[in-house]
Amino acid sequence: MALLSDMHRLRALVTGANGFTGRYVVRELEAAGYDVVGLSHCGDASMANAISVDVLDRAALRDAVTAVAPDVVLHLAAISFVAHGDVNEIYRVNVVGTRNLLEALAGLPRPPEIVVLASSANTYGNATEEPISESTAAAPANDYAVSKLAMEYMARLWMDKLPIVITRPFNYTGVGQSEQFLLPKIVAHFRRGEQTIELGNTDVSRDFADVRDVARVYARLAAVRPAGTTLNICTGVGHSLNDALDLMADIAGYRINVRVNPAFARANEVRRLVGSNDALRQAIGFVPSSSLRETLTWMYAGE
Repeated sequence: MALLSDMHRLRALVTGANGFTGRYVVRELEAAGYDVVGLSHCGDASMANAISVDVLDRAALRDAVTAVAPDVVLHLAAISFVAHGDVNEIYRVNVVGTRNLLEALAGLPRPPEIVVLASSANTYGNATEEPISESTAAAPANDYAVSKLAMEYMARLWMDKLPIVITRPFNYTGVGQSEQFLLPKIVAHFRRGEQTIELGNTDVSRDFADVRDVARVYARLAAVRPAGTTLNICTGVGHSLNDALDLMADIAGYRINVRVNPAFARANEVRRLVGSNDALRQAIGFVPSSSLRETLTWMYAGE
């Protein structure tokens, strides 16, 4: 498998380029020497090469993909918030939108050399084993997770036509993530010096990676191109929200009062989600390794 340094300048298509993850991935790919074209629903004025197109518009998406003729594709566009209010939109964007993209890519005169599809570790649900490996049985516990698992099955129908890699990212965070997600919400409260925060279940545990590490993983996948694989993206270390609150108290120099709001506690909450990154390390020689303290300190500084 050839690396980018062995080749001429390649063109990368990143869907969801103006999203939280997409912006970091674009920077990593540009730093690695790719000519990056960003595709997103509302475009991105900050990008030199950006296309505004809805992945649910088959004809417009096909025209955009044909115009770009990408060498590598990183498909990050999705409804990624578990509690998103429009269930129909979750399924249409995450499943039908992905199928539209694969159909367009397979129809190119020269298909891309790798297509990386972002699924989710939420597909594992409340797994009883730890750490969770790629062979752990799927047990999705919400519509978002079901949509991502359905996307994976759908994508396998295209693996004879396209070199596809499926990633299952566990939780990750960083500067720029919406406060509708828990860690940015917690950090923002400390940055504002607030004395009280309302949360749901604080004993849930997650494998929190740093978005900068995740972006490096995607850049490595584009370069190494381990087609036909499904790979967890995770640190292998679990932290509860209580752990995060303790770390933030140490970073900010004061302890915040936590009020449990039943409205924020989901009945189908996945209690613990900690993964194995052994397969990722073997595939690309890199795994997320930033500590949660390092990530929270960066977020608190807001740099």
